[in-house]
Amino acid sequence: MTSDVSCIASPPQALADRVGQEIGVSPWVTIAQAQVNLFADATGDHQFIHVDPERAARESAFGGPIAHGFLSLSMLTALSQDVLPAFDGAIGVNYGFDKVRFLTPVPVGARVRGRFTLSEFTRRNAREFTTRYAVTVEIEGAARPALVADWITMTILQG
Repeated sequence: MTSDVSCIASPPQALADRVGQEIGVSPWVTIAQAQVNLFADATGDHQFIHVDPERAARESAFGGPIAHGFLSLSMLTALSQDVLPAFDGAIGVNYGFDKVRFLTPVPVGARVRGRFTLSEFTRRNAREFTTRYAVTVEIEGAARPALVADWITMTILQG
């Protein structure tokens, strides 16, 4: 993990001053078949390219099972945990996406990590602000990333 933004009690202005800068890179995380299977159960997407390793190896263009694109996207929260700042007593929520592109399938067993660049900081009022991150999810050893996303979060300061 690399990050130089404190994940505890950072004043919002310290983050606002970092617009245009990479905030950090997460540790590598392995995408396991069990995780893919649980995601398939949660979403009802049991396509064989995700949940049947033998058939995926035999019949798919990917040479084996791949993670769901939406699983890769949902990993942003976990990948951001050690990288993006948190604020004492604040609540952070997903606000949405303006762009998501799935560029390369993630093979089951591969390791991924997130690279987060702060592209926008907007104060909504004295207690709320939104942040926009340009996020790239990299696959270890792959020439192209798994996905790129324009991720918007909202922080609500308490008290």
